[in-house]
Amino acid sequence: MAPAAAAAPAAAAAEAASAPAAAAPVPNKGDVSWMLVSTLLVIMMAIPGLALFYGGLVRSKNILSVLMQVFVVFALITVLWVVYGYSLAFTEGNAFIGGFDRLFLKGVFDPATGTFAMGATFSKGVVIPEIVFVVFQATFAAITCGLIVGAFAERIKFSAVLLFVTLWFTFSYAPVAHMVWYWMGPDAYTSAAVVDEMNGKAGLIWQWGALDFAGGTVVHINAAVAGIVGAYMVGKRVGYGKESMAPHSLPLTMVGASLLWVGWFGFNAGSALEAGNSAALAFLNTLSATAAAVLAWCAGEALLKGKASMLGAASGAVAGLVAITPAAGNVGIVGGLVIGAIAGFVCLWGVNGLKKMLGADDSLDVFGVHGVGGIIGALLTGVFNNQALGGPGLVTDWVTATVGSNGVFAQLLIQAKAVGVTVIWSAVVAFVSYKIVDMTIGLRVPEEEEREGLDITSHGETAYSK
Repeated sequence: MAPAAAAAPAAAAAEAASAPAAAAPVPNKGDVSWMLVSTLLVIMMAIPGLALFYGGLVRSKNILSVLMQVFVVFALITVLWVVYGYSLAFTEGNAFIGGFDRLFLKGVFDPATGTFAMGATFSKGVVIPEIVFVVFQATFAAITCGLIVGAFAERIKFSAVLLFVTLWFTFSYAPVAHMVWYWMGPDAYTSAAVVDEMNGKAGLIWQWGALDFAGGTVVHINAAVAGIVGAYMVGKRVGYGKESMAPHSLPLTMVGASLLWVGWFGFNAGSALEAGNSAALAFLNTLSATAAAVLAWCAGEALLKGKASMLGAASGAVAGLVAITPAAGNVGIVGGLVIGAIAGFVCLWGVNGLKKMLGADDSLDVFGVHGVGGIIGALLTGVFNNQALGGPGLVTDWVTATVGSNGVFAQLLIQAKAVGVTVIWSAVVAFVSYKIVDMTIGLRVPEEEEREGLDITSHGETAYSK
């Protein structure tokens, strides 16, 4: 019996050796095309979209300074993302931060074979090259840092902006992105055992089961908290509350808001990481929730002030876009409309009532729109994800696509924990980063330079000839 028993493993080994090797994953050209288009749309959101939206809101003597800050911050963060940011956010480390396995994107491209590493997406067996995910996420990191600029516009040193965003990106954006979104490796869909193993190594907030489809916590709450801390620490603009600081060009702001709305389809629908049902749902919700928010803001403004304004309509659009971001592919169609409408009304209060309560000179209402809208969207995602309320439910098994659902209260609590961690983490990192900048190069330009305008004093240029 012993020889026969010994022969069985040998036969099995020989059979395994003769079996054909598993085929290498092949990228889906449709998904790759959609992701590259989505990436371009997100770039358009930042430059020119965000830049023009912010530029129109400041006084004419400061428009170039804001355009410059958004433009150069985008470039700076893109470089830092390639050098170490992607690695810290999306490689295995611990529950809070990744490692340096992808430093300078090492391993993403194999020069010997001329091939790229493959990364999993949300459908079993569907893959895109990891480099596509890298460049898509680079745009998220860059626009997040650009958002912060609006909170301290018109009085901060250009060099201070660059040093601050470098510190904050490294110690807040990358860790929060890791905590919320890191959960998988290239083989995450091969078996349930691999999924379970990866979930054990995932980021802290992912392990809790928090839902953030496209960045309610990672992008909007994260940036808004850094912005409001900056508004306090940089201080109010000279003449704030005494002199007129009205937007100098609402047409520019409207054009910027429109570009943001169009670009946001890449931001939200692209976060499905494939051209499928999830992307389609996110696309529709991005359109309808934003439209609902515009109408809600205009209605609220008409009730409070007797007139609906162009600035209000543009602000309502951004509020709806922000609020639907974490929910885009996670809620049903009615849920998206409700989230947008609520965001329109509540963010209107955020830039009026809440702003007065906080007492900070948040120049372009970063916290009132992105902070308040992001929190609303993150919390209501936990409500309207529930299948009883028309949501798709939680995917509890990524291999078989089995759908389950937490109760509304249970998921809402998880969402609130994710919001709380993001707020505290970003606030602490921002405070320390601003302090470091202030003690080294200083945060604020001299009063006489601020009065003359940052365009000429910081950059030696003027936007408009007299």
